[in-house]
Amino acid sequence: MDRPLLKCMQTTHASGHTMGEFLPDYLIREQAAVGALVAFGVLRVIGAMLAYERGWSIAVVGKGFIAAAVLYCLPQVFDLLTEMVGSHAAGAELEGKAAGCAIALFCAPILGHHLGLE
Repeated sequence: MDRPLLKCMQTTHASGHTMGEFLPDYLIREQAAVGALVAFGVLRVIGAMLAYERGWSIAVVGKGFIAAAVLYCLPQVFDLLTEMVGSHAAGAELEGKAAGCAIALFCAPILGHHLGLE
């Protein structure tokens, strides 16, 4: 079992060429964006409900979720800064996470306002 993991995961095409297991960048980007959008959208609305019930300032909740979004994207930033060889996947994932967080943190307050929480 001393073979590299990547070699074990490769398959052979019918023409005899080896295909990697890697997904295209757009699929990585879309998956990361949808995951961040759902996670931060739902959590932001729940945070607004808790803030409304407990009388907290909604600005503090918003700033806390911005800080959480930055922390959520830090592993990919670290990968981009330390690994130059395999950084294309980390770059695509970072783009997706950043876009998903931005859309969620922009749209969730609108939804919270329509629900009467903000």
